[in-house]
Amino acid sequence: MKRLLPFLFILTLQADDTTTKKGFVILNTLTQQTDYEMRYASEDNFIGSVITGYEAPRCYLSKEAAKALLEVEKELQREGLRLKVYDCYRPQRAVDHFVRWAKALDDTKMKAQYYPRVDKKVLFRDGYIAARSGHSRGSTLDLTIEGLDMGTSFDFFDPRSHTLSTAVTQKQHQNRLLLKKVMEQHGFKNYAEEWWHYTLKDEPFKESYFDFIVR
Repeated sequence: MKRLLPFLFILTLQADDTTTKKGFVILNTLTQQTDYEMRYASEDNFIGSVITGYEAPRCYLSKEAAKALLEVEKELQREGLRLKVYDCYRPQRAVDHFVRWAKALDDTKMKAQYYPRVDKKVLFRDGYIAARSGHSRGSTLDLTIEGLDMGTSFDFFDPRSHTLSTAVTQKQHQNRLLLKKVMEQHGFKNYAEEWWHYTLKDEPFKESYFDFIVR
């Protein structure tokens, strides 16, 4: 989860608001060369249930972010590599679900898998959970290179998940840097505390936090 962002404003939208979706595309319909493992549309995530706002395993992105990501995909394909996407646009109602869960300190169903060394009560303080997420602006996504060992799993709440952590092996470090290099070459920037988290530098909706349902 990205650290608390300065409050700008939230653009609340109905699920059928086609005007809103004009600036977005569904990556799944543009390419099947990328693997889609949309964790929040399943129970395989740090909460252990389908997250509010996810009704289908689809990757919505702003048109600009999707275009840049397709160039990343092409470059990796030339090396015989393939992207795997875990999350893309995230409705504000999903972020609200994360916040409710973080406050329920007795719900530690997925602790052993996702935050074994972190006490749940510090998730807000340490920035693992926040009330706003860049994902809700539509140009941020979580991803990896399929088959490469990155040292931790996606959404692993631990300092070892920091992109430049020295607590991983040299090979795992190199794999993270490969992802970072190719993403940066095509206009994305990494969030240093999460090796999987990237945002388009020139994102089109910098001041909007959307809330339409992923379906």
